[in-house]
Amino acid sequence: MSAHLTAAGESEALEMLHAARCTDGLPVVIPTPERVSRMVLASGLDGDIVLGEMGPQWGAATVEAVAVAAVMAGCLPDHFPVVVAAIRAVCQPEFDLAEMQGTTHCIAPLMIVNGPARAACGGIASGFGAMGPGHRANASIGRALRLAMINIGGARPGESDMALHGSPAKFTFCFAEDEEHSPFPPLHTSLGYDIDQSVVTILGTEGPHSALFTGDADDPESAERLLNTVAKVIANPGSNNSHLGGTAAICVVFNPDHAEVLGRAGYTRDMIQQVLSERAVTPRTQLAALNSRMLVGDDEMIPAVRDPSKILLLTGGGTGLYTMVMPSWCAGPHGNVAVHAEIELDQYCEVPTRAE
Repeated sequence: MSAHLTAAGESEALEMLHAARCTDGLPVVIPTPERVSRMVLASGLDGDIVLGEMGPQWGAATVEAVAVAAVMAGCLPDHFPVVVAAIRAVCQPEFDLAEMQGTTHCIAPLMIVNGPARAACGGIASGFGAMGPGHRANASIGRALRLAMINIGGARPGESDMALHGSPAKFTFCFAEDEEHSPFPPLHTSLGYDIDQSVVTILGTEGPHSALFTGDADDPESAERLLNTVAKVIANPGSNNSHLGGTAAICVVFNPDHAEVLGRAGYTRDMIQQVLSERAVTPRTQLAALNSRMLVGDDEMIPAVRDPSKILLLTGGGTGLYTMVMPSWCAGPHGNVAVHAEIELDQYCEVPTRAE
């Protein structure tokens, strides 16, 4: 959307945007110049600054163009620093955005927020229902990234977005880590950031797959059974992770109860990653029996994730029975890895209000 459009009113403008295929199919907030200017101001950056290029169209993700997407998504100015960081992250070459947009797999960018931005940027939810509807910041921030991928990156279903079935996660997939109820250091500290920095981490994944586990933090066997359960879900023999060599990343979100089971048993993040990598395996013969054109059978055990450090582990969601596993795509020149970027909070500048 490089040119300004004009319409008689907002209803007519909305229909124009739908007709031009500039929406995700849902109604959007009309990006008037005033709304976009306020969003740009909230970034503390000039509107013509280019945050990166977004494939497959290789459009320039200027601050102003991203602000248009954020306004359309329903973002508040408070949300915009996270959106800016997310754009910077997915524009890193390692994310393979053009290939990810063009794959037939049902992959979507999973966005995880850590640090002070969780509260400072509109209250990004990390507890009950954090991956679902009902949380304005989560929904709007994730949707802004998708609208940028459509209007700057040029992704259109059946033309340049070739996912065979699509995915609800393609509308929005953003939540925060529940750092307060986790027995482990926050995810971003494992990526080299200080605990007081704000960071967005993004990985291309499928939607969440549930791992059902009934355990007791006081039961010495619970931790082992929980890890075995999660490993079985990761190793899903029908998944890309199992069939395509296990070179990609994967995400596991333990609910606070399950995280407590592991914490009380003395497990660290590194230990859990190692155990899951070792146990999430499938015999090559089993995989070959499912897809004989892809694999030749022998006795080798094929890991779903070969590098333990590529298992992103964090705590989130409500307490109860379920931990969530998000498999990935495992393709692209860089093998579908996680990327991350710092969220710059100190550049925020609010629009001054005029005295009445």
